Amino acid sequence: MLRKTGSFLTVSVFIAAAAGACGGDSPGMPAGNTPQAVRVNASAQWNDRAVDLVVARQPTTNGQAAVSRILTYVSLAQYRAVTAAQAAKRDSRPSSLPAAVGGASVAVLNGLFPLDVDATEALLQTDLATARSSGESAQDLTAGEALGRQLGEAVLAQAGRDNYLVAPAGEPPVGPGMWTSSPAPIVRALTGARPFFLKSADQVRSPAPPAFDSPQFAVALAEVRQISDTRTAEQTAVAVSWNAMSGPFTAGKLNRIAADLIREKGATEQEAARILAFANAAMFDSQIACWDAKFAYWVIRPSQADPAITTTFALPNHPSYPSGHSCLTAAVMAILSDAFPMERPRLDAMVEEAGMSRVYAGIHYRFDIEAGREIGRAVAALALKGGLD
Repeated sequence: MLRKTGSFLTVSVFIAAAAGACGGDSPGMPAGNTPQAVRVNASAQWNDRAVDLVVARQPTTNGQAAVSRILTYVSLAQYRAVTAAQAAKRDSRPSSLPAAVGGASVAVLNGLFPLDVDATEALLQTDLATARSSGESAQDLTAGEALGRQLGEAVLAQAGRDNYLVAPAGEPPVGPGMWTSSPAPIVRALTGARPFFLKSADQVRSPAPPAFDSPQFAVALAEVRQISDTRTAEQTAVAVSWNAMSGPFTAGKLNRIAADLIREKGATEQEAARILAFANAAMFDSQIACWDAKFAYWVIRPSQADPAITTTFALPNHPSYPSGHSCLTAAVMAILSDAFPMERPRLDAMVEEAGMSRVYAGIHYRFDIEAGREIGRAVAALALKGGLD
């Protein structure tokens, strides 16, 4: 198991752990001055390609959670492949880390995007040809690809057993302050899915929100109404910029931020795979916890409580409290802050802006945002204390 001192990991301890067992460690701080850091990072590159596929194919059923789930299993396969390939190299067996990442990524993406197999395979073959031309051993590349594909297939099988979209949303209660659904199906996100770090869906459940007839609720609702009545162009721009109901969706947007930061800081292949896997798995679990609270409290949306409130885009069809966007964003940024502690102020500012974007949009109360952040950070803390098997 990897041992940490504060938020920091020494390079030697990090690399030694990466060569060991698949689980039981935390993302750690990248060492940007290591020789490996100057190489093209296959994990970040394949992460970008996965997001590109999401944008091209636009999952429509349970879109936000579907994208998060896709990216979680891609990055989990990459992480396991890198760990196994590093162990093989330690034992003087042939294996290329980038080829292992590519093989793992392709195996998962082929299973999830069957219409794009030819294009995805072509990308991998181009990568392998480039690696051969730059002097990488054909034996290492072949062995790495085979290892990655094997582990990717195992992760794909794991995804098939995760209970995704098995559990129902439940029946919304009726009464003052209770959310009401549109005619569309209620968004279930990852309700009922098997978590990576949580022991139960309600492990980090938010406390009860302000009562509908309380002064605290009235103040929160009045804030949303005031913003709605006086919404500035800048507030609208912030609301729109963080709204990812399609395109890359929220998970894809956050993955692009993570991949860009990984490249900016020169993370090694081992470090990048680990950070992406923990960030995505924490985001996965944050949705399980978030929707547990949503379906425990069924809090009315601001514009349902006060029809004079206007929104900058359509209401998502699930209860208001807590904010799902804040749950996801806080979880990812907490993992990134642990890996890149000098970037914490910048990452915290993103969490703040992303949260307030939902208040500016008229779709959340401030207490939704605060509760969502707490869930995301609590799940990330569990991830950093545990391991990812």
